[in-house]
Amino acid sequence: MVVAITKTYTPEDLLSMPDGDRYELVDGQLLERNVSALSSYIAARIVTALSNFNDTKKFGWVFGDNTSFQCFPDAPGKVRKPDSAFITRGRMSVDEVRNQGHIKFAPDLVLEVVSPNDLAYEVNRKIEEWLEAGVKIVWVIDPEAKKVHIHRADGTATKLRESDDLSAEEVLPGFRCRISELFP
Repeated sequence: MVVAITKTYTPEDLLSMPDGDRYELVDGQLLERNVSALSSYIAARIVTALSNFNDTKKFGWVFGDNTSFQCFPDAPGKVRKPDSAFITRGRMSVDEVRNQGHIKFAPDLVLEVVSPNDLAYEVNRKIEEWLEAGVKIVWVIDPEAKKVHIHRADGTATKLRESDDLSAEEVLPGFRCRISELFP
């Protein structure tokens, strides 16, 4: 009788792996982050727009796709890496930004850009996980449909099209970006 043994990983294992930045961690299993050139391009556009806006206002901290969060109360070993995240300045100090490791609390805003290999149920699961962890706004960008879905902590959701403006509402007051400008 052959018994298959599946190795389980910890958040600490993920940090020490040479290619750990390629993975998220769910239920002790590594999940490779599937990204496309288009989704990476769009994520970079958003990070740039958020960073440029934040540089003038100093509202907080903008993070890219290699920032990991271990902030899920129902799954303390889970590690997720959104395509971008924002944390209000008062919630995170400069020393905490310098800290190496996973951020242990939920960001205020999360961006997920859908890649061709992403399955709908996986994207929906991530949205629910982020909101349950305490994220105020989750932006989900669908490059193929050229739409943005905004999910809020209060349970409301909005679908925006290319001709609409994307805002970060109360998280980053005054931030606006024309959705059409995100796409090549």
